Amino acid sequence: MEELQDTLTLPVICTRGMIVFPHNDLTLDVGRKKSLRAIDDAMSTYDGNVVFVSQVDPLVEDPGFDGVYHVGTLCKIKKKIRRDSHGTIKLTVTGISRIELSAMDEVNGCLYAQAQMMNDVIGDSNEELALVRRITSNQDALNSAMTREARQALGQGVPAYRLADIIAQSLAIPLEKKQKILETTAVNDRLMMVITEMEEEKVINDIEQNINRKVRESIDENQKEFYLREKLRAIKEELGDAPSKDEDSDSLRVRISKNPYPEHIKKKALEELKRYEMMPPASSEANVVRGYLDWLLDIPWFEETTDNQDLQVVEDRLNEDHYGLEKVKERLLEYLAVKQMTNSLKAPIICLVGPPGVGKTSLAKSVARALNRKFVKASLGGVKDESEIRGHRRTYLGSMPGRIIQGMKKTGVINPVFLLDEIDKMASDYRGDPASAMLEVLDPEQNALFSDNFIEEPYDLSNVLFIATANDMGGIPGPLLDRLEIIELSSYTEQEKEVIARRHLLPKELVNHGITPEQLTISDDAILYIIRHHTREAGVRQLERLIAKICRKSVVKILKDQVTNIHVDVQDIEDYLGKDRFEYTQKLPEPQIGVVTGMAYTQYGGDILPIEVSHFDGTGKLIVTGQLGDVMKESASIALDYVKSNANRFGIDAKLFENQDVHIHVPEGAIKKDGPSAGVTLTTAIYSAFTNRPVRSDVAMTGEITLRGKVLPIGGLKEKSISAHRSGIRTIVIPDENKKDIEDIPEQVRQELTIVPASHIDTVLETAIVK
Repeated sequence: MEELQDTLTLPVICTRGMIVFPHNDLTLDVGRKKSLRAIDDAMSTYDGNVVFVSQVDPLVEDPGFDGVYHVGTLCKIKKKIRRDSHGTIKLTVTGISRIELSAMDEVNGCLYAQAQMMNDVIGDSNEELALVRRITSNQDALNSAMTREARQALGQGVPAYRLADIIAQSLAIPLEKKQKILETTAVNDRLMMVITEMEEEKVINDIEQNINRKVRESIDENQKEFYLREKLRAIKEELGDAPSKDEDSDSLRVRISKNPYPEHIKKKALEELKRYEMMPPASSEANVVRGYLDWLLDIPWFEETTDNQDLQVVEDRLNEDHYGLEKVKERLLEYLAVKQMTNSLKAPIICLVGPPGVGKTSLAKSVARALNRKFVKASLGGVKDESEIRGHRRTYLGSMPGRIIQGMKKTGVINPVFLLDEIDKMASDYRGDPASAMLEVLDPEQNALFSDNFIEEPYDLSNVLFIATANDMGGIPGPLLDRLEIIELSSYTEQEKEVIARRHLLPKELVNHGITPEQLTISDDAILYIIRHHTREAGVRQLERLIAKICRKSVVKILKDQVTNIHVDVQDIEDYLGKDRFEYTQKLPEPQIGVVTGMAYTQYGGDILPIEVSHFDGTGKLIVTGQLGDVMKESASIALDYVKSNANRFGIDAKLFENQDVHIHVPEGAIKKDGPSAGVTLTTAIYSAFTNRPVRSDVAMTGEITLRGKVLPIGGLKEKSISAHRSGIRTIVIPDENKKDIEDIPEQVRQELTIVPASHIDTVLETAIVK
């Protein structure tokens, strides 16, 4: 090694949170590029000599001269080992001497320092001897905390200047204090600083031993977990930074007394609080009681929002969010009007029943917005555990209230709009029947005293506006259905879908895709074409997805082809959505014998259904094809028997039925068809086939028939009428008892249809058979 000069230029390694003292060996990991470069330069050019200096802020990745302490340590590299493929090196160095930096610069990706050696200043020898003896006397108290090197130095009588540095290296003290020791060249001062830190360490050891003694005296040695928790608590109490159990109890007591909780809730909370105070804080039962108190006090007991009393504003908001759905809006306005008139009204339990996608859930959100109430939703689809509704009993860790109480806590008020979604899809098994548990929730006469197994105290739900949704009333148990006010949402008409798409869906999707109305326009004819030929649904979800698809393809054109505005018309639909997926059944082109147009109600809305009848030589059998269900097969049998029993009146030879087979076929045989509304259609088709009289092609009909020829009422008249009108039919025959439903048919459709009510099959035949 060459002779080191007073002023040196050496490579520098900046350390984070650690200091290397002279006369000590230290092993550390080095990974920063500049530090790795410094190691290479030190080994190749400077005979392994390198300066170690500590950063002021260990979080800084690339410190400059002002970011490091200006006193460091000149070290000699003893060994380096490459730890991994990322370049990290395990380095062992020996501290040689203190060194003071006057400047630090970066050259070729390596830090270099201009530095001068700092020599130790020897003080009074008697004072030095006294300080060393004091350090030796503290050795026993700190023996467990000192490193092996420090203990050996004390035993071997090393010089005082080395002893101070060796012990300073082993002390677990903050970086700033270690740096001050490093910067101190006077040996006696350095020894005094080390003694001060050793004394503080001794005090801390005494406190820890005292804590351990207190904890061991208070608990059984076998309770390891409890011991550790008590030790932690004792440490926090010594530090004075953790609230005690008494303070926690006091805060709960103040909360109970200050808030206007009902008297029975205050009484219950205070009883549980007394139990909590008597329990060991770390016991599992104390945690259960503490959790119960939190739930009991967090549930809203008195907080409420003020309803919007302006009926016109409520109506405007509902109309703004939803087109159509007049019955629902009317019922909600009635509810609010009566509540405003009486100032007190038990909230009704409204159940919106309708096919998917017609807006049941979004309507409930609109109601909350219109009334200025908070909104909460509980999805009941697939729930089959009664405790999901009533809560779990407070017998184990992890028990909690049911979804009703959880929802109330989430809203924080006693009068939210509470949506019970998919109430028809609750199941039951060995764990209980949640539908039965809902009986208490949804009974306006009982829910003022709703009981949750976890809370154990009656809770008033009478101020909540419950809105349930269901797809099928058949899935709701009878007793539960009796407690609900059913509002049926029928499928949307084409005209309603077109308006919804124009007012709501298209603007929403334009915003979602970052397109302006000037960049993309879709014509009304194109929207109607999409509704007729690319969707077959009661609601508008698929329609929304198709509009979104058009928007996506438009975004690609705008960005890729630099198109500024796009207009989509009917002829463009195939480019965006592909070939037509659906074709609506068209009316027959001309009158035919034995072929009659019926009207059907499906889950997608309405459609017309041609029914064909032929007869041929046979043995009087009835053949029915076209995937007909049991109800339609019975209707076919009744229709044939009615024509047989009235053969003479109709001018039909009765012997034909003995030697002729009758074949009834409903086209589109892959689709299942069933329902009590095809009787008159079947009867008319059989009558036409046996009398050779054609049936008008512009007439459609619906209704069930009895053996006496009476026409029975049907459902879905609105959808059936719309489908007939769409297919070109201009006269429909309906049961006489369905005259009350004519007003449900949209006015535009009603004006273009001739509606013939019929109480007997004779009226149907007179209207449908070509004169």
